[in-house]
Amino acid sequence: MKILFLSLINIKSIEEKGIYTDLIRQFVNGGHQIYVVTPFEKKLKKQTQYVIENDVHFLKVRIGNITQNNIIEKGISTLMIEGQYLKAIEKYFKDVKFDFIIYSTPPITFEKVIRYIKKRDNAKSYLLLKDIFPQNAVDLNMFHNKGLFYKYFRRKEERLYKISDFIGCMSQANVDFILKHNPNIDPLKVEICPNGIEILSIENDKSRLKEIIKKHNIPTDKTKFIYGGNIGKPQGIDFLIQCLKSNKNNDCVFFIIAGSGTEFKKLHHYFEREKPINAKLIEELPREEYELLVDCCDVGLIFLDHRFTIPNFPSRLLSYMKASMPVLAATDIHTDIGRVIEQGEFGLWCESKNVEQFNEKLKQLENPELRDKMGGNARLYLENYYTAKHSYEIITSHFK
Repeated sequence: MKILFLSLINIKSIEEKGIYTDLIRQFVNGGHQIYVVTPFEKKLKKQTQYVIENDVHFLKVRIGNITQNNIIEKGISTLMIEGQYLKAIEKYFKDVKFDFIIYSTPPITFEKVIRYIKKRDNAKSYLLLKDIFPQNAVDLNMFHNKGLFYKYFRRKEERLYKISDFIGCMSQANVDFILKHNPNIDPLKVEICPNGIEILSIENDKSRLKEIIKKHNIPTDKTKFIYGGNIGKPQGIDFLIQCLKSNKNNDCVFFIIAGSGTEFKKLHHYFEREKPINAKLIEELPREEYELLVDCCDVGLIFLDHRFTIPNFPSRLLSYMKASMPVLAATDIHTDIGRVIEQGEFGLWCESKNVEQFNEKLKQLENPELRDKMGGNARLYLENYYTAKHSYEIITSHFK
């Protein structure tokens, strides 16, 4: 089949590791022809281009800046993406007849593109629901649910759900939320299609791990807790800082924060001001180096703002599980990631506004025997439920 894959992730190569590239490779291995539309942000200073790499057709569309910029520029750029993608597809894929369209949120502004392809090619469509917008912005007080912005984006969201033949959600809480707040959706087209990655054999190069430990000056005699990924408003960075402050005299633990995002400066200011001796802040690393850094640590951290009413399910969980690490999640009460972690017995959970509870869980995970047991459970759970092959089989079941 000819499959169109729409994404706002800047996919540079099919060989990259990640939830989308790993899934795309499954389709390629399954004998399908894949056409990927991915963005070139304006700041990269590149024009739209069409290339074929490893049998995958890449249409890289020049768009405005949508990452690590102010909310006004991001908003304007997001509104323009739909038209820019549609124009590029009409130009470069005018003679390609697609059988299936796969796309993810964010953004919710692909509705016209999908409608165009469905009508032109009589194609089926599958939404990978990774983000519930605009409600997440309302939760974080970015705008009000009575305002024009909310009403505009809410209509776009409703149209996207309506035009999608299938909607794959990351967890049961996501399924329940979507059906509760969108009663017009046919429940039969909504299913769980979790984040998944390609599972590789664990081959830790001890010499490279020693290099990473030396490069970042990481102690080897403490329990090392790592947070990696986006450092933005959804992560509730104020609570993370409270947790660091409350443990500044804890000689048994060491915190590593590695990533980038709109709230990175806030964390950087804290580290500059307080100079914690048991914590280290590292700006975004190349993926391979980051994964080696994870392999050097003992516990993976997940943070979500306590104000969320939507059930987020961060994909960074997978890198921790792949490294056979237990997870400590501090989140809102609406996501079910904590229930999944605790029921799978590969980590602990607390609400992300209770520092005392966080420290209790932290103390439990200083126990190496508990970490070993939970780490083994994490890897096993990943292999059983969160592989790219699993996601591929869920999606392709609708082809038959």
